[in-house]
Amino acid sequence: MGANEVTVGQYKAFVAVSGYKPRSVRKNGIDLKDFWKGMKPQSPTNKHPVINLTWGDVVAYAKWAGKRLPTEAEWEYAARGGLEGKRYPWGDDRGLADLHANSFNNRKWRFCAPVGSLEANGYGLFDLIGNVHEWCADWYHADYYKESPVKNPPGARVGTERVSRGGCSWIDQVGGVANRWSHSPLQSFPFVGFRCVADVN
Repeated sequence: MGANEVTVGQYKAFVAVSGYKPRSVRKNGIDLKDFWKGMKPQSPTNKHPVINLTWGDVVAYAKWAGKRLPTEAEWEYAARGGLEGKRYPWGDDRGLADLHANSFNNRKWRFCAPVGSLEANGYGLFDLIGNVHEWCADWYHADYYKESPVKNPPGARVGTERVSRGGCSWIDQVGGVANRWSHSPLQSFPFVGFRCVADVN
């Protein structure tokens, strides 16, 4: 799993090399320069997490990079950083959140923080709790985990919305590792980004 969320700079490089146009550019006929301006003020530099992308836009990047989006189960396993049964990746003390999570409570940054600005979890991964929610591969099903396999559940097979995960984003109060949301795959948001995973043979 990528140590950081994919950045504006990384996504710009993908667009420049591949010629890919994000959905909002195609649908609204806007110029790419205006699309990049639309990252501001929430993600103002190439070192901030890329935002305002649909699920299809992030899948396109992942495929180009030879990677994929994490499943929900993979995301949560990684977010816990090796700690079992704890509310946060750093333990149960919410008072430590400002060291680990860029959220509405942490006003060092008004919006997104540059990736990797706060402490990593036990696996050396940054910003899984805080900064932006992250798109996952799965279709959303509210009761999926009541009926899913216990070990490495692959996610619902069908649905109308995709999952995003994160204990919070820059607009949220800090929440736990298990927080999950659902969004139309055709929508994009200034508080949702992504990171990639690579399969190991």
